[in-house]
Amino acid sequence: MNNQSILGTICSSYEQFFDAEKKIADFIMENKKAVVDMTVAQLAKASGTSDATVSRFCRRCGFKGFQSLKMDLAKEVMEEERDSLQVSNEIDRRNLPQSLQNILANKTAEMTATMGMLEPENLETILRILEHARLIQFAAVGNTIPVAMDGAFKFNQLGLCCVSGTIWEGQIAATYNLGPMDAVIIISNSGTSKRLLALAQGAHENGARVIVITNNSSSPLALASDYLIITATREKLLTGDFWFSRIPAMMVIETLYLLLFVSKEDARAHIRRHEDSIRQDKLT
Repeated sequence: MNNQSILGTICSSYEQFFDAEKKIADFIMENKKAVVDMTVAQLAKASGTSDATVSRFCRRCGFKGFQSLKMDLAKEVMEEERDSLQVSNEIDRRNLPQSLQNILANKTAEMTATMGMLEPENLETILRILEHARLIQFAAVGNTIPVAMDGAFKFNQLGLCCVSGTIWEGQIAATYNLGPMDAVIIISNSGTSKRLLALAQGAHENGARVIVITNNSSSPLALASDYLIITATREKLLTGDFWFSRIPAMMVIETLYLLLFVSKEDARAHIRRHEDSIRQDKLT
């Protein structure tokens, strides 16, 4: 297992589960304390599945078996109780104070898990690639496009030449102009986008390095990457459906930005020049 929580792992992999496995996932997310004291047979009955499905579900989540999953789940429950975290997964405008606390707790867990999964050696390699790249392309489709645009904006401020776009046809055209000295950062929640997979293939054909930021470590895009950064999501716990939380991916971009900022000697000068250029546009 990685440093992501069990609930985070379930949320990240939810769309890849079979229907019966989703029943188990739903039950665990809604009854995590009760699951700690259950047997395989009891969980199978409570979730309307079978013993074999429970065992398969545990393996798909990265555990050897149900007992291993229960041990980690028990630790999570104990940590929450120890820290007196009086939170749930409910959001209700009739109880805004509790809802705000629930949102904060889940978003904090997302960021904590994401940071915990950043491997220093892998991160250092990515940083070296980015600081020496001739051109960096940020690529995304759908609701991750704002994350890609933000990344290109931040990195350009540092003095790194970056491009991004809102139209996929424009993005793939830019990819076909990349070369061995370039890198593309692909941001995808599911890691299953056919368009982004085609973009990754185009980058590889030109010799560019492919860095993928995704929730799903076993997705086609993750497998097609040269370097992989896994993010955590708990959005399903709050919404009841599988939505992409931009916060973990944006935090990864922010982390890369800050680490490049402190190591790039001329970063401050580039940022200062940018700030000077827009100062006249600000009200005084």
